Amino acid sequence: MNAIVLSPLDLALAALLVLALAGLSWHMRIGVERQLLVSAARSTLQLFLIGLVLKVLFDNAHLVWVALMAGVMIAVAGREVMVRQKRRLLGWRGFGVGTLSMFVSSFSVTVLALVLVIGTTPWYAPQYAIPLLGMILGNTMNGISLGLDRLTQDAAQKRQILESRLALGQCWQRAISDSRREAIRVGLIPIVNAMSAAGIVSLPGMMTGQILAGTPPVEAVKYQILVMFLIAGGTGLGTVVAVSLAARRLFDERHRLRLDRLGTPVK
Repeated sequence: MNAIVLSPLDLALAALLVLALAGLSWHMRIGVERQLLVSAARSTLQLFLIGLVLKVLFDNAHLVWVALMAGVMIAVAGREVMVRQKRRLLGWRGFGVGTLSMFVSSFSVTVLALVLVIGTTPWYAPQYAIPLLGMILGNTMNGISLGLDRLTQDAAQKRQILESRLALGQCWQRAISDSRREAIRVGLIPIVNAMSAAGIVSLPGMMTGQILAGTPPVEAVKYQILVMFLIAGGTGLGTVVAVSLAARRLFDERHRLRLDRLGTPVK
């Protein structure tokens, strides 16, 4: 069974939903019509561009090009993590914490799956490597963003409590431990919800795409289970690393709370 090819008219009909939503926003004075239209345009352009890039990459499968593509994806994801923070770490660390965390988690989990589980030949086959890394990165990025945002805001709101604990002789690890645990918990909420609802409330994207392309449902389910577990591992590991690195950055070598290392709240 071959996938049904969508025409430009089909996409235009679907785009009418976005236009209708933008019109409703304008009529109700919600104020998000501009963001909706810009986001829709960006999404369309970016997806078509990545489609062209992947076509060239699939035709010229080489480790160097796959690694370059993966590096760009991780770097862009790191920037997205940084800009989503209400109070982000200043300097290069605002970008470095998220990027390093996703490299340690998403990249390593993807390589593990390609080498030990899927077993493609070559192991870096872009048809598997790039989509798999993209799915893991996207979900890991959300978890890390939520975790870091919760940690930095918690530290700012509980400044007096943290400084009191430090004054009583606690080390920075113990003083921030409650906030760190809560930040990690918040970062894991999306993937926990996704796994809990998968198959009952929702049919995940990869499984749906494979079924639409003609893959037997049971085989599509197997791949989706694999992806969900990989995402959970990548999100958990990435969130723990990111929150731990950010928590260390909030204190200096003398165990003093340094909120001056955080930017002003973004409205």
